[in-house]
Amino acid sequence: MSGALSGIKVLDLTRVLAGPWAGQLLADLGAEVIKVERPGSGDDTRQWAPPSLPDGTAAYYLAANRGKQSLTVDITQPAGQEIVRQLAAQADVLLENYKVGGLKKYGLDYDSLRAINPRLVYCAITGFGQTGPYAQLPGYDYIVQGMSGLMSITGPADGEPHKVGVAVTDLFTGLYAANAIQAALLARHRTGEGQYIDMALFDCSLAMLANVNMNWLVGGEVPPRLGNAHPNIVPYQVFRTAGDSHFILACGNDKQFRTICELIGQPALAADPRFATNPQRVHHRDVLVPQLAQAFLARGRDEWLKLLDAAGVPCGPINTVDEAFADPQIQHRQMAMQLPDAAGQSVPQVACPIKMSGTPPQYKAAPPKLGEHTEAVLQSLGYSAEAIAQLKASATV
Repeated sequence: MSGALSGIKVLDLTRVLAGPWAGQLLADLGAEVIKVERPGSGDDTRQWAPPSLPDGTAAYYLAANRGKQSLTVDITQPAGQEIVRQLAAQADVLLENYKVGGLKKYGLDYDSLRAINPRLVYCAITGFGQTGPYAQLPGYDYIVQGMSGLMSITGPADGEPHKVGVAVTDLFTGLYAANAIQAALLARHRTGEGQYIDMALFDCSLAMLANVNMNWLVGGEVPPRLGNAHPNIVPYQVFRTAGDSHFILACGNDKQFRTICELIGQPALAADPRFATNPQRVHHRDVLVPQLAQAFLARGRDEWLKLLDAAGVPCGPINTVDEAFADPQIQHRQMAMQLPDAAGQSVPQVACPIKMSGTPPQYKAAPPKLGEHTEAVLQSLGYSAEAIAQLKASATV
């Protein structure tokens, strides 16, 4: 069964996370993805260990590079630039995350490559975009989380700002990029022309603040840091229980709140005009939440989850990562899997979460070894064995 993007060729000149994440998703959806890496070292994340496989390949690299071919090319050399140009002439998509203007000196910028392939969809990922006063600055997920306002709303209300536990700015930018690329391919189907896509971590991090953004734009008040609480819904947060365990309560409406009050043995709370409606509960959260917190100390976590779930109130546990993978729902959805590498060794992977009935994700191979496909890719371009040997001798590949 072919993938949804079967027949699409992607040239991936990215490294670290945002770009490789987009490239991996395109590969999962069936595209042929050729990852261009520096000879000798490759993607920075290959060395971001521990943990790593027995051969030294870091788990970080394994998270974002399955299904790709690895081609090592020194793009600072004219012969290396020519290899990339030949590949770009055949490609549908090019992904890159160099600094603004970084590829122009090698003749690998959009204008140069569009001249040889007008159908090329060229996606550039940077920290701050191709324009504006910060365009020349490098982009780091952690720093962008801080600049975009994300850290200002993350962490305990009475503590310091926190970053999210995973590089979400990189990951969401990768997802936005993959969406934009597919939209550009659809547009090309109508027009016959490719286009340039300018993706910025800063833009994406700000955009994904969603309702928090709108709270500021509509209400005019700077959103506070609320820890595990919700800015627009109460009670919608973590509560501690007997035995020092915790659970998540996600009360979405007034009916659910009345049910909660009955379960904790305090039905009068629901009738209190300060708490009867969600807007009132938000306004009086400082009074309500301590009363609920005290009440939930009466039982253990699992007992509360059972009672709340039976009553139709949204709630859930706070799993560690190992507990999440052991969850029967995750196991049923087959989110953990193994893929063989070139040596036949099994490499653990997390499956693509997209489920499609007609063109499901394709898992062609484990993340490639550095330069694993260099000879095969060059041969496909017409390079002879002698020419490839010369390229190796000059350290071009």
